[in-house]
Amino acid sequence: MSKLFEELQPILDKDMALNTALTLLDWDNKTLAPEKSIEYTAKVMGILSDEAFRSFVNPEVRAILAKLEEHKEELEDNEKAILKKLLKDYEKMEKIPPEENREFSELEAVAGGIWAKAKNNDNFAEFAPTLEKVIHFQKKFAGYRKKGDEKIYDIVLSDYEECFNTEMLDAFFNKVKEEIVPLIKEVSARRDQIDKSYNALSYDVKKQEEFGKYIAEYVGFDFKKGVLAASEHPFTTNLHNHDVRITTHYYENDLESSIFSVIHEAGHAIYEMQVADELTQTPVGAGTSMGMHESQSRFFENVIGRSEEFWTPLYPKLQETFKEQLADISLEQFIAGINKSVPSLIRTEADELTYTLHIIIRYEMEKMFMENEIDIMKLPELWNQKYEEYLGITPPSDKDGILQDVHWSLGAFGYFPSYALGSAVAAQIYYHIKSIMPFEEYLKEGNLAPIREYLKEHIHRFGMTKNTNEFLMEMMGEELNADYYVRYLKEKYTKVYGL
Repeated sequence: MSKLFEELQPILDKDMALNTALTLLDWDNKTLAPEKSIEYTAKVMGILSDEAFRSFVNPEVRAILAKLEEHKEELEDNEKAILKKLLKDYEKMEKIPPEENREFSELEAVAGGIWAKAKNNDNFAEFAPTLEKVIHFQKKFAGYRKKGDEKIYDIVLSDYEECFNTEMLDAFFNKVKEEIVPLIKEVSARRDQIDKSYNALSYDVKKQEEFGKYIAEYVGFDFKKGVLAASEHPFTTNLHNHDVRITTHYYENDLESSIFSVIHEAGHAIYEMQVADELTQTPVGAGTSMGMHESQSRFFENVIGRSEEFWTPLYPKLQETFKEQLADISLEQFIAGINKSVPSLIRTEADELTYTLHIIIRYEMEKMFMENEIDIMKLPELWNQKYEEYLGITPPSDKDGILQDVHWSLGAFGYFPSYALGSAVAAQIYYHIKSIMPFEEYLKEGNLAPIREYLKEHIHRFGMTKNTNEFLMEMMGEELNADYYVRYLKEKYTKVYGL
């Protein structure tokens, strides 16, 4: 550690400890905490959040950062990356009044529970007042950071993926719509040629849990450093690279749901577990962006997890686990089933081909209510209209419509586009990796180690020290190119449906 950086280290350690405690409490709230505890725990989280805020946003820290910036050429490379991140965070946080930050932290702590209850009761009106408050806070906080003609939505987008703004995303989504919507229509006309009725049979949840743990370990999730639990909405969180926690949700009559949620979240977790030890528990000791993070989860879930090569050594284990349901289902039928494309209501259950349309709907709605004043109670109607327009289906209920995602209860506006960007990055990485190693052969052998090691060497170990486009440039000599994503979907679904 450089001499200049030593003065900052105790402050970073305290900030890390407070935020680790907050992460642990948040995990508990979403997994094992009793329902009636949340309101009381929210007070604790509000106090801890306030302390974390005040211990970082103060004149002493500002002076240290200014000194480091003035002498940044004397810093080590990792320290420069940390300083860059801290300056961005400080600029964001110092403009938010501490009392407003604490108020929002307490709101955030209870909002998820209010959302979950409203979803279970299938009643958007129960959640609407809370959502209105969350939107109000996020617009106000973004407004504090606004510079010149900058768009409010661009400001929140930058919190999740610094490489892309609305202008770039509009172009990206327009390309996907132009190239993929005709393919969706062509595939939709053949939806009945694939029978996956086996998926809706009764599957014992305990056995699903056992297989979920098995497949998590199979793809590379290390249970000595991680935990798999159940929650209303699958997610990944981490305290550091030796404590990464994932969740899934089990449905008795939907075998695929938990399997692919586990693989998806394991992809996130593998990223966090493979961050270098010298970076973990520092401000740059996690995945570089939500877009890159989603590329890793979707690479494991879809590129690897929905391939025939992946299931060749693994499917007999699944058949053995569910003998009665899968005994007469061949590997070929199973692969066709897990890749079947049918427009659906639920984003997390959507197939690869239609998935991005779910993101486009959320992107367009977020852009609208972050930039304009809206009547909250009209959002379900707008949501339903967009589903009819883009996917040809109308949600019959709030829980299958606007209440299906937890993100808005957390104020995570600008997060959803990262899912689509992640899919595009995953496709680009796929074609690159195929060109440098026997990718399919490794999957047939059940040997994912060389693939994980390559991702660790070129992405994971660096944490946040580089951004998405920098990683792509260094790996393959070009930034994000949506053509790979379009090519991937066209090649895959042409094969699946024999077009």
